[in-house]
Amino acid sequence: GICLRKDGLWVWGLFAEPLYPFMLIQLETEEYALPGSENDAITPLTLYAQINHKRDKDTGEVELEAASLNLREVESINADPFGVAKVDIFEEVKVGQLSLRPLLESPSTALL
Repeated sequence: GICLRKDGLWVWGLFAEPLYPFMLIQLETEEYALPGSENDAITPLTLYAQINHKRDKDTGEVELEAASLNLREVESINADPFGVAKVDIFEEVKVGQLSLRPLLESPSTALL
């Protein structure tokens, strides 16, 4: 089936195995003020993750693996000797780990 939500288009059940065995996620943070009198803060960041997933052959449930959470360090270089064309090259730097868990089927079971 297909379900349209405010955050995108989701497609379920079209393939026995996912066509792409991973999801690419981009998270944007807001500025975070650090405690203290110096008014220091962590600037807004864009974080990236590639989460591998597969379908359990016995239960049919989708299994999500933990993924590295990365920042991208971008470097612009000249693509030609005249400096007219530029290319952005990025390297991903691991800053953490991201784990996702499926929602419980019934909200009442969350209290148990």
